[in-house]
Amino acid sequence: MNIYQLLQQKFQQAIVAIGAPKDSPVPVSRSTRPEFGEYQFNGAMALSKQLQQKPRDIAEKIVEAVQLDGIASKLEIAGPGFINVHLDDNWLASQLQHAADSSRLGIETEKQQTVVVDYSSPNLAKEMHVGHLRTTIIGDAVVKTLEFMGHKVIRQNHMGDWGTQFGMLLAHLSDKLESDQVAETALSDLEVFYREAKVRFDEEQGFADRARDYVVKLQGGDANCMALWQQFIDVSITHSEEVYQKLNVSLTRDDIMGESAYNDDLANVVHELKEQGIAVEDQGAQVVFLEELADKEGNPAVYIVQKTGGGYLYATTDLAAMRYRSTKLNADRTLILTDARQALHFKQTEIVGRKAGFIGAGQTYEHCPFGMMLGSDGKPFKTRSGGTVKLVELLDEAVERSTVLLAKRESDLSDAQRAEIARKVGIGAVKYADLSKNRTTDYMFNWDTMLSFEGNTAPYLQYAYTRVQSIFRKAQIDGSQIAEPIALQEAQEHQLAVKLLQLSEAIKQLTADATPHVLCSYLYDVASLFMSFYEACPILKEGIDESVKNSRLTLAALTGRTLKTGLDLLGIETMEQM
Repeated sequence: MNIYQLLQQKFQQAIVAIGAPKDSPVPVSRSTRPEFGEYQFNGAMALSKQLQQKPRDIAEKIVEAVQLDGIASKLEIAGPGFINVHLDDNWLASQLQHAADSSRLGIETEKQQTVVVDYSSPNLAKEMHVGHLRTTIIGDAVVKTLEFMGHKVIRQNHMGDWGTQFGMLLAHLSDKLESDQVAETALSDLEVFYREAKVRFDEEQGFADRARDYVVKLQGGDANCMALWQQFIDVSITHSEEVYQKLNVSLTRDDIMGESAYNDDLANVVHELKEQGIAVEDQGAQVVFLEELADKEGNPAVYIVQKTGGGYLYATTDLAAMRYRSTKLNADRTLILTDARQALHFKQTEIVGRKAGFIGAGQTYEHCPFGMMLGSDGKPFKTRSGGTVKLVELLDEAVERSTVLLAKRESDLSDAQRAEIARKVGIGAVKYADLSKNRTTDYMFNWDTMLSFEGNTAPYLQYAYTRVQSIFRKAQIDGSQIAEPIALQEAQEHQLAVKLLQLSEAIKQLTADATPHVLCSYLYDVASLFMSFYEACPILKEGIDESVKNSRLTLAALTGRTLKTGLDLLGIETMEQM
C-alpha cells in the first residue's frame, strides 16, 4: 500500500467515524507546496452539506478522529477546511528501509489480470516510419509496467499483412523472382519496391488486372500465391525486427497477430451480426446503424462491416480481433494504441461488439489514442523533401548526433565504451522526448532539446544515474548491497525521501491510464531532488559522522535503483559511466 492509498484508507475511516456515509468521496491529493505538507485532504467542504455543519468544524472533527499517529508529524487545518498532512521523518525512514531491503523497492504487485495490448502494428507493405514510433514505444512501456505489477500481458502486433494492396506487391515480386532475383534482395528497400509496384499498377498495361487476380488467389488460399505472400511477409518482418532491436522494445515475431490471422472468421462475424439483426443490408453493403452516435439531425452513424461486392473492412477485422481476445484469450482488459484519428472507429467498434456479445460486460475495451509528432513548422514530421521519415534512419541519426555531442565531453573511456554510451543516449533521447509528453497531445520534434543534458530529458536522467554510481565507485562500495539505517535530518533528505516513496503511485497511474509521461515526470522529480540533496548534504566529505554518511549512502542507493527501475520500465537503457 502506497502513501496515497494509506491516507485514503485512514481518512475514510475517520469520516465514517464522524457520521458520514461509507461511500463518501475521500479526496486526498498531493500538496503543491512543501509548507503545506506532503498531502491534503479536501473533503470537508463536500461533507458540510451532508452533515449540515461548517466545513472547518468538520475538519476539526476529522483531525481528532483520523488515526495517523506515528505517520504524520503534524496535521493542520487551512482555509475553509483543508487538512494539510506533514509526514513524520521517522515513519518515512522506516518505509525507506523497507524499500531498501526489497528487491522490488517495496512495491506490491496488483491482483493479476489478463491484459491484451495491441500496439506497433506496422503495414508490412512498407518500412516502419516515424508514424509508428509513438504506438511502439508507448505500448512497450505500458506492457513492461503491467508485467512489473504482476499482470499476465499478451502483446499483439496487429500488422497490416493482408488486403488488396498485396495483389499489386505479389505480382511485382513474382516478376522479380522470375528474373532470378531473390526475395531478400528484391525487398531490401520496401519503400522503393512499393513505389515500383505502384507505378506499374498505374501505368503498365495489364499489370492491374494481374494484381487483381493475385488478390483473388490470395484470398482463396492458392498455394503458390500463399508461398509468395509468405516470402514477402518474412522479409518485411525482418525489417521490423531490426527496428525493434534498435529501439530496445520487447516485441518479437511470436507477438505478431496480423490482419490475416482473422481472415477465416470475417464471414462468421458478418453472419452473426445479421442473425442478431444488428447489421442490415443497405445499397448492397452490410451496415450497422448506430443510434447512440446520431448527429444533430438525428441521423445514426453508419458502420460498414461488409462492402457491396462482399469485401471486408478494418471494422470486420477489428470485431473478429475483439471476439478472439475476449473469448479465446480471456482478456480482462484490451488496450489498443493508435493515433487519435481512429478514436471514432474504435468507439463504434466497441458499441457494435458489445451489442453482439463479442465482449463481456466485465471486460474493458480501451482505445488509447495518441497525438502526432510534428516538425519545427508545426506540421507532421517529414524529410526536407517532404517525404516520409524512415524510423531506422531517424534512430541512426540520433546515435550519430549523440556521438558528436559526447565527443565534446572529457572522458577516459575507450572508443567502444563511448560508442555504446552514444547509442544508449541517442536512442534514449528519442524515446524519452516522446514518452515524456502526454500521449493525447501532439508534440514538436527537436534534436537540441531531446539531446540536452539539462531539463526533463533522457540524457539528464541517465547522467543523474551515473552520478549516483560515481559516489559508490569513489567510496569503493557496492551500492546494490548497502541498506544502512536511515535518519532524515535535512529538508532535502525529507523531500527526496517522500518522492522515492511515491514510485508506486506513478506506476499505478501508468498501468491504469496507459500514460508513461506520469512516470517520466516522476523520474525527473527524483533526479532533480537528488541533485539538490547531493549539493546540500555531503556524503563522502572528510570528518562526516559515520551514521550520517551511511544513511545518505542508502538514500543515494535507493535513488539509483529507483531511476534504473523507472527507466527500465520505459525501455531506456542506463550506463555506469558517462
